[in-house]
Amino acid sequence: MSAPVTTRSVPDAPPSADAPPSADAPPSADAPPTADAPPAPEQQRIRLGGVTREEVLTLAGAGAGSLALDWLLYERILPFSGAFGFLLCWYLLFLVLYTIAGRLQWDALTVRERLATALAWSSGLLVLGVIADQIGYVLVRGLDAARHLNFFTESMRSTAALSPITSGGCLHAVVGSLEQLGMATLFSVPLGILTAVFLVEAGNTRRGARLVKPVRVLVEAMTALPSIVAGLFVLGVVILTLGVEKSGFAASLALTVMMMPIVTRAAEVVVRLVPGTLKEASYALGASQWRTVWHVVLPTARPGLTTAVVLGMARGVGETSPVLLTAGFTARLNLDAFHGNQASLPLFIWNYVKQPYPDMVARAFAGGLTLMAVVLILFVTARVLGRHRTPGDRRTRRPLRRARTAAAAPTAALVANSTVRAAS
Repeated sequence: MSAPVTTRSVPDAPPSADAPPSADAPPSADAPPTADAPPAPEQQRIRLGGVTREEVLTLAGAGAGSLALDWLLYERILPFSGAFGFLLCWYLLFLVLYTIAGRLQWDALTVRERLATALAWSSGLLVLGVIADQIGYVLVRGLDAARHLNFFTESMRSTAALSPITSGGCLHAVVGSLEQLGMATLFSVPLGILTAVFLVEAGNTRRGARLVKPVRVLVEAMTALPSIVAGLFVLGVVILTLGVEKSGFAASLALTVMMMPIVTRAAEVVVRLVPGTLKEASYALGASQWRTVWHVVLPTARPGLTTAVVLGMARGVGETSPVLLTAGFTARLNLDAFHGNQASLPLFIWNYVKQPYPDMVARAFAGGLTLMAVVLILFVTARVLGRHRTPGDRRTRRPLRRARTAAAAPTAALVANSTVRAAS
């Protein structure tokens, strides 16, 4: 009987440094590449943004070539004329030549991307050019009157048609526009925001949806209402029926009819963007619906509501026909918006730009410059007041409060000690 043979596994010895590597062993990461291995591809940097020299030369070549071809077509071949047609044809030829030149050196996707970029930049430059042309034209025509200080400090009460440019001004029109626009904003903004909140909050229930639909239809109809119809409505209902005289108050009512649907539509879109989780959290804490709207929805939508107010003011500040029918016109300064005729800047421009006297026309264009300045000041003020405070703005106040608390702590301790001693 033979004894059983036991085997013991011996651990493999570590490979010697002088031993050749096995064929089955994977190559080490630190080992140098062999002569048979292919070289690693070179890394190419992808440039994001910026403009290359090829793009600039292609753009300039397409512009110059399209201009030369457009001139040849208009002046030598085709019986076309007119500056507008010349510029339009130049733009279309530029797009065609730019596409062809780009396709010769780039792929189709790059050509489409750069063509879209050229369209966007050219559209933006066109809009800026139109705005600069309008402002420049008004500035050139009205600079003779606007450079004199009396234009902003005097009214036209003692100024005749042939009076020099150093006499008279638009002070009465500026005051009238500010009073009428202020009252119209005071009337239209609360009504518009309340209507927007009603359309959003009441539309969530089946019962409220029946009331929301006719209100929304009415608001949409008022958005497309001509301004002259709003003036006729106030003239027929308020002035002729109720016996209210023509005044700045009647003009503000007409402007309210024009501004309220604009504010309502813009405010409704903003209120709908408020996250529902914020309202649900407020309801979970036991707040009512209107308390949630007042403390959660409106503060959250404040920047957007400011934009809605700005849009409404932009609609009402330049209206002429409603103010003409309801406020009348006067050359005197009338600070009382409830009695007597009251002028405004649109009426000031309309009344004097049609006169055959150069100084009067210059005063009208200077009034247009003043109207632009007033609108700019109002818009900037509204944006500053409606600016949403970031958490960084709030953090700057906490150190001040802590410093005040730390400074008041010794005083409070002294008062407490004196109170304890007095009681003992």
